[in-house]
Amino acid sequence: MVLERISILNFKNITQADLSFSANINCLLGNNGTGKTNLLDAVYYLSISKSAMNLTDGQCVTHGSDFFMVDGHYLVGEDERRENITCSFKKGSSGKVLKRNGKEYERMADHIGVLPIVMVSPADTALINESADERRRFLNGFLSQIERDYLGALVRYNHLLAERNKILKSGGGYYADVLTIVNVQLADVAAVIFAKRKEFIDKLSPIVSGYYRAISDDREDVSITYKSDLFEAPLEELLEKSAERDRIMGHTTVGVHRDDLVMKILDYPIRKYGSQGQQKCILIAMKLAQFEIIKQVTGLRAIMLLDDVFDKLDFLRVERLMEIVSGDHFGQIFLTDSNKVRIENIIRQINTNHRIFTVEAGDFTEI
Repeated sequence: MVLERISILNFKNITQADLSFSANINCLLGNNGTGKTNLLDAVYYLSISKSAMNLTDGQCVTHGSDFFMVDGHYLVGEDERRENITCSFKKGSSGKVLKRNGKEYERMADHIGVLPIVMVSPADTALINESADERRRFLNGFLSQIERDYLGALVRYNHLLAERNKILKSGGGYYADVLTIVNVQLADVAAVIFAKRKEFIDKLSPIVSGYYRAISDDREDVSITYKSDLFEAPLEELLEKSAERDRIMGHTTVGVHRDDLVMKILDYPIRKYGSQGQQKCILIAMKLAQFEIIKQVTGLRAIMLLDDVFDKLDFLRVERLMEIVSGDHFGQIFLTDSNKVRIENIIRQINTNHRIFTVEAGDFTEI
């Protein structure tokens, strides 16, 4: 899959841009705050219909303007079918509009997975350093791109969970019959989510381990395991056991909304025992594994966005990473950096089709 060209109006600090890209490597050079990451986020928007930075649509509008528009032209699949995706938002309107080949989507969720994308960014450190919410967000975002039923199940689970918590906060007694029905429905949907997550982690972990060894020159063993209450028993049974505790707490204390990923290096928690370089390496390996699974499931090579990926990596790991992503197995790559000499050395090393853009105050110049 290839993004051939993009047009942007009033997206963050990019007031206007019309850019054509290489099908292989696209490098964005510039100091921090110039707009490199904003371009990657515009590309991300066209795939996921929201910002990778957890910003609202309104926060993505250029200061002083009241709308933004991002338009992309793609070649997708082995038959290289053409796809045109346009995402626009206007302040004060009913919301953003997402169009595929000129036809507006009725539901944004129907677009997820059409143009798979994988992004590596400095914000990924939250997967290691922050709460389980961040790791579940990674799971949900990834699985939603490859399993259409998963996203529907997740939405349904969250709706039922909110309903159950509302009943618990009210005391629960008067709504005992309703609570019983909600428990059954919640357990059914949770079983679907649990099975999908378990299947995904079983595939993910060995691929992450393989990529980590390839990037780090086989220095350490890493692992990722899935932690869930549902390994103990089906959710309906767990809800029965926790009924009194849930009533006292006023919320649901068991379920897949508490799931987590456990990341280890040499069988120790990487959060405590991994260096910054090792942590960065496992995060990159996770995203490369994400690409691998997307390709296996959909047959599409996701676009890779590598934002400031070289920070905290030594020369050997940078060299190994670029050897991997520039190979025939991967597809179109967008990467950002502030070091021109490093980019020139990388391009010289991989010797593949590429384009380099300098970025300054939201303006892009090809060199």
